[in-house]
Amino acid sequence: MLMIYLQYQLVLQPDDVPQNTETDKHVLLTVQPRIAAGSLALTELPAGMLDDDTFSGTAAKEISEETGLQVSESELINMSELATANATTPPRLTSQQHNSQHGERVVEKLQKAMYPSPGACDEFIPLFLYQKRVPRSQLDEWRGKLTGLREEGEKITIKLAKLEDLWKEGGQDAKALAALALYNGLRKEEKI
Repeated sequence: MLMIYLQYQLVLQPDDVPQNTETDKHVLLTVQPRIAAGSLALTELPAGMLDDDTFSGTAAKEISEETGLQVSESELINMSELATANATTPPRLTSQQHNSQHGERVVEKLQKAMYPSPGACDEFIPLFLYQKRVPRSQLDEWRGKLTGLREEGEKITIKLAKLEDLWKEGGQDAKALAALALYNGLRKEEKI
């Protein structure tokens, strides 16, 4: 069964600093039990599984559930899509050349997303960005806030980290590191 997860990098900046700068930007992280990883308190970017909605629609709903932050679908930027839009791939055999001995034609269809373990499974994860300027007092309200859907057994604590420290604070979450790399690359190329 194909499982599609969505990952979101929520970048918040106090509204009392200059706009269009990287000054004092923060990232909302979640801290929650991840039994498969052997942790009762793993720090990671908020994420969710795609239901029957659009990628960005599911992302907006999950952000609200996990952080309490209300985000509209139109405010999300699909960093995976932006980053892979003009990506080049090395030359390879065409499907017809590769499978000619079996007489079958296979068409490769990769998603515009991150594949965390392509040698083992078909899971792919689009990485979204949400940026917002907020009152500094709002940042303080998020620190240590308890969230999650209790009826579904979610016990989530919000952790606020400086954007420049995301590589350390979320360093055990490969998706956080991938999102940070996309964010930095897209900023460098002035796409976000």
